[in-house]
Amino acid sequence: MSSDAAVGQRSFGETRRIDLWWLQPLLVFAGLGTFLVYSTWAAFQGVHYYFGNYVSPFYSPELFGDSPHSWFGPKPGWWPALLPFSPALFILWAPGGFRLTCYYYRGAYYKAFWADPPACTVGEPRKTYWGERSFPLIMQNVHRYFLYLALGFILILAYDVWKALWFADPANGTKTFGLGVGTLVLAVNVVLLSGYTFGCHSLRHLAGGLLDQFSKSPTCYRTYACVSCFNRRHMLWAWMSLFWVGFTDLYVRLCSMGVWHDLRLL
Repeated sequence: MSSDAAVGQRSFGETRRIDLWWLQPLLVFAGLGTFLVYSTWAAFQGVHYYFGNYVSPFYSPELFGDSPHSWFGPKPGWWPALLPFSPALFILWAPGGFRLTCYYYRGAYYKAFWADPPACTVGEPRKTYWGERSFPLIMQNVHRYFLYLALGFILILAYDVWKALWFADPANGTKTFGLGVGTLVLAVNVVLLSGYTFGCHSLRHLAGGLLDQFSKSPTCYRTYACVSCFNRRHMLWAWMSLFWVGFTDLYVRLCSMGVWHDLRLL
């Protein structure tokens, strides 16, 4: 009997491993689970998502809403009265879809949430392998299209950092250049999200995956090498950006609620 067949006959959780193999999927489950609960809660609040010139990345771009950051004015009249309204509901599907279909996150939550498999050489709760060739997992193949949206969001969030450098001056009704802790929080968020997005496997393939000889396209090679540099630490960028985007929303939210006070550095 082959070793692969023997592994396939293991019962759920059965293994000869003596290390703490369950620790990593447990931490992934806790980390992703916490973010999913918080981000879902924050998305449905519809309040305390901006503070002066700061706006939460969960709500940017604010297409419709009551804040000064809204692009097209308040809640539209066609919004169903029975449904809760939040500006985040218009846009969070795009960055959420990008992460949900990410090649790294697939491997992470397949193990942590579905135990598929829970770890290497550990028995899983199913005996068949469907792969990603049938519904619903075949939808994971749209990741490359979510990439284009994610690149656009990086530009929008970078513009939010620019807006976060200009503070209202109540004395004369104008805006003056400045720097607050919130400005730095928003800026770090863009840096981490950029590192995660620019290391995307789909972007790496787009930059150089179709080339047989890099020598024929030095520009594509340099782009491919740059994306590969980020891609080598894709897992690290993924977790740091996930934590920081949640913290950025929390920072803006607590400042808006008056729990935290934004410190002006300049």
